[in-house]
Amino acid sequence: MNLVLLGPPGAGKGTQAKKLSDYYGIPHISTGDILRAAVSEGTALGLKAKEYMEKGLLVPDDLIMGIINERLEKPDCRKGFVMDGFPRTINQAEGLKKLLDEKNTKLDAVIYFDVPKGELIERFTGRRVCTRCGATYHVRYNPPSRGNTCDKCGSELIIRADDKKETVEKRISVYEDETKPLIQYYEKEGLLISIDGTKPIDEVFEELISLLRGEKR
Repeated sequence: MNLVLLGPPGAGKGTQAKKLSDYYGIPHISTGDILRAAVSEGTALGLKAKEYMEKGLLVPDDLIMGIINERLEKPDCRKGFVMDGFPRTINQAEGLKKLLDEKNTKLDAVIYFDVPKGELIERFTGRRVCTRCGATYHVRYNPPSRGNTCDKCGSELIIRADDKKETVEKRISVYEDETKPLIQYYEKEGLLISIDGTKPIDEVFEELISLLRGEKR
């Protein structure tokens, strides 16, 4: 089972990727994770990518594709993969298609998690993190029992800079400009499965498995 997960930041891609990984026994491939792994392993491509990352620059597509290729060559990908955070652009999608063609394989499905912008902003801005132990809460979904205090260690809870409204809106805007066109691209390819990402985690997962089995298509 070869899967790609699409959707805006905060749509639940990472959570569902882990559940799909466990269910199908295939690796969860996150672009950020494999970039960091390539850098820490000191591979030739990883060292090149490190130069860009240290300067705060985007890693070029040819380097990303090389690192993706290295990851897909590993034995745990023989049964498939669930890709989260890649591709981000049409150019990367075409690069991935070419790469898979060379391996005589293809994507089985591209899953798009549809969540309204207002809900995404609420998911991020409602998040609170403990300054001491790192425990995470949400004012709506998982509130602390004692106001703005961590239930585990009693320390203060804060809003991370990444979770502030203006930062979240910027991330969503970048997604809409760069990544949203992929929805149309994969729809034309006949691979897109759209799912309501506002439902509870387990409900989303059950519906996802049914769709992948072809029960609801």
